[in-house]
Amino acid sequence: EEIKLVYDDIMATRGTNWVNNFWKVLATQPVLLKRTWEGVKSVMADGALDSLTKEMIYIAVSATNGCNYCTNSHTAGARSKGMTDDMFAELMAIVGMANQTNSLADGFQVEVDMQFKNGGRR
Repeated sequence: EEIKLVYDDIMATRGTNWVNNFWKVLATQPVLLKRTWEGVKSVMADGALDSLTKEMIYIAVSATNGCNYCTNSHTAGARSKGMTDDMFAELMAIVGMANQTNSLADGFQVEVDMQFKNGGRR
């Protein structure tokens, strides 16, 4: 019953009639399923960032972390929210460039500029 309640909420929230494999695997641990769904539902809800932007951020992080499942899942989600092939290509170019420059900055142990500290806030 506990799993059914979470599954029903997933389907209602996403406007679908099925539950994907990620949630099915987590259902072996109902407490984990519920906690994870509540976190995802909260973070991905409309807020200061629109849902397409959130999906694209999720793709970027998933690609960087090497999670093929999440990259595919959130790419499908972003496409359903209007992401075009050009937007996806540009996103992947940003991910690739960020990963490269992050590695260079870390490898060279570049000191953070005073103007950049605290996100530019004074």
